[in-house]
Amino acid sequence: MDILEFNNVSHNDILHNISGTLRESKITTFVGPSGAGKTTCLKMINGLLSADTGEILYRGKNIFDYDITRLRKSISMAFQSSPMIDGTVYDNLNLPSDIHGETLGRDRAAELLGLVDLHESFLDREVRDISGGERSRVSLARTCVHEPEVLLLDEITSSLDYVLVREIERLVQRMQSEMDITVIWVTHDLEQAKRVSHDMWFLRSGELLEQGPAEFIEKSENPEIQAFVRGEK
Repeated sequence: MDILEFNNVSHNDILHNISGTLRESKITTFVGPSGAGKTTCLKMINGLLSADTGEILYRGKNIFDYDITRLRKSISMAFQSSPMIDGTVYDNLNLPSDIHGETLGRDRAAELLGLVDLHESFLDREVRDISGGERSRVSLARTCVHEPEVLLLDEITSSLDYVLVREIERLVQRMQSEMDITVIWVTHDLEQAKRVSHDMWFLRSGELLEQGPAEFIEKSENPEIQAFVRGEK
């Protein structure tokens, strides 16, 4: 079943008539060379950017027909480099609630840390004192505060070493399976995309060249995709 649909979506000179679907309860990666429009697509899904033409449907309804607060609780996003506010890990986990005039209970905050294999003692640690890998885990936990249906990940492992990259991949795959959520993951790393994807979109120069089960990337006869797989573009 499809949870999201792009219908002839264009944005400035970045995206050009994108039409495609995203399956519910699957991990879909957006791959392609730099400047392909991958992050722009991601930001449009939770209303950070709007289409010049076309529309994006979430469960069959235009995303801008939803209350934006409700939309962003249902569709949560983790950004590249795991930006944090000054303060403790708890302060950062509480941020999504605070933005909506709510407060995250410490028991729930501890549960969220458990999702990413961090002990509840981290709640009172200053974020300046935790490692890059720990920041990435806290960022993932923070995206789950409102129990989203869709998780958007923008190059979340780009600054990590290989061992931490594989650990974050494992955590995301486990969270996706246990929470039965839809994950949409922008990555520049084709090997990562092959490891984690159920489905894949290949974008180039603002166009969606091909989409489908992740295996297509090795079988595609499109010369642009073949060149990318060979590392030529």
